[in-house]
Amino acid sequence: MQSAIPSDSTAPGAGVLTVTELLRRVRELLESRFPLMWVGGELSNFTRAASGHWYFTLKDGAGQVDCVMFRGRAAALDWAPREGVKVEVRALVTLYEPRGRFQLTVEAMRPAGLGPLYERFLRLKEKLGQEGLFDEALKREPPAFPRAIGVVTSLAAAALRDVLTTLARRNPAIPVIVYPAPVQGEGAAERLAAMLGVASARAECDVLLLVRGGGSIEDLWSFNEEAVARAIRASRIPVIVGVGHETDFTIADFAADRRAATPTAAAELASPSRAELAAQVAESARALSRELRRRLEYAMQAVDALARRILHPAERLRAHQQLVGQLSSRLAFGLAHGLHALHARYERLAVALAGLDPAAILGRGYSITRNAAGELLRDAAQARADERITTTLARGTLESKVVKKL
Repeated sequence: MQSAIPSDSTAPGAGVLTVTELLRRVRELLESRFPLMWVGGELSNFTRAASGHWYFTLKDGAGQVDCVMFRGRAAALDWAPREGVKVEVRALVTLYEPRGRFQLTVEAMRPAGLGPLYERFLRLKEKLGQEGLFDEALKREPPAFPRAIGVVTSLAAAALRDVLTTLARRNPAIPVIVYPAPVQGEGAAERLAAMLGVASARAECDVLLLVRGGGSIEDLWSFNEEAVARAIRASRIPVIVGVGHETDFTIADFAADRRAATPTAAAELASPSRAELAAQVAESARALSRELRRRLEYAMQAVDALARRILHPAERLRAHQQLVGQLSSRLAFGLAHGLHALHARYERLAVALAGLDPAAILGRGYSITRNAAGELLRDAAQARADERITTTLARGTLESKVVKKL
């Protein structure tokens, strides 16, 4: 095999590579010699950069290698790697030329030794997702104030004790119904699915908690079975799933109406806190008291305003008495003035009447003559010869006979 570097070094500078050229050739050699492969080891020095890229070391008992997982690949990972966890990475062997550092560029990562199970998990997740089993539109909101809470888990599970303790602490008044079923082992998934169906058919509670404590992916595998996912979606009661730890995800989590990080968190999601409710009631009572006091104060101010417009009966009576007095005075004045005017008019009329009195005229030497028929004689032609006539004087009356008319 011919050497990549010329052996003739007699001429100055002949066959000398720059550092950059050397590193490039080594990188190309590594990438062509080692195709994409799976490598197992323990995570160490795990760092999440602000850029979103992950930097870590993969090691075993005798060696270690630097690794980088770029943001696009890291974002696709649906579980959270932790320091000290044994993993398997699908990586490309390469060389980081700027520093001449040997490293692995990681394309995918899975928990160590779980390749087949993890691939099965991904296939089932994709299948059910394409069916629409995980659609957000299907999710139901658990009731804020459940009348009863159902728990589907093993009677021997520590998760049951955590859930019951949390529910008793938050709101002991809410009844709890336990639907026992194994959470791992042969046939556990079918038993869990069947118990979900029983709880749904009985309709004894308003929300169901499907819970289990932490464990390996094998321990949690019952919650990755298709039967459990379909039973969750078929339930007529909203289902909250709390399986494992915060970083654990199962198919049941994606199918659930609500996912909780832990069994304790599931119990907290399902139950309203009695202390918080009491605080809300107390605050509502204070708000109601403030509102009632405000309305009462407004009403008192309105009464005061009306009171200023309303007179006391005695005050009203005094006002009427004053008005009557004023009217009486005006009436008395009017009557007195009227009588005086009438008296003066009477006197004027009396004087005028006196001037027209026939007796007064007769007193001045005039007389009144009437014929036998009593008609007043104003003209001598009215009298007939030998007719008896009567003459009225100021004092007395004369009867005479017409002898001659002149």
